[in-house]
Amino acid sequence: MKFEKTGFETIKADLNRLDEVMKSHGLVREAQWDYERVTYDHKFEIKEGTFYLRVFGHAAEGDVGSHDAVIQLMTPLLGKHYYPHGVEYGEGEDFPKHLVTKCEKILADVKNDISVFAE
Repeated sequence: MKFEKTGFETIKADLNRLDEVMKSHGLVREAQWDYERVTYDHKFEIKEGTFYLRVFGHAAEGDVGSHDAVIQLMTPLLGKHYYPHGVEYGEGEDFPKHLVTKCEKILADVKNDISVFAE
């Protein structure tokens, strides 16, 4: 499920500050990066299954590995995990309303915090 109209696609921000804000809202980068891309994940384990709120980004400037980059964020996604195949984001997926509402709140809070320092 795509979270359209969040405005994330227009945000560029410093990687280190972005890491701090994302982590404060439960979105972690951990080992999900390479020198050009990042993925922030928030895992939800609820009765309906395991879901991931994901915010992707790519280096508009600099190098993620050296912790010196400006990240261009992309459209956030919500996906459901299916063992052993992975995460599905498709339109045919059923996403609980309470989870979607919670994700929208997290994304709004993240955007508000990032707006203080975003380019």
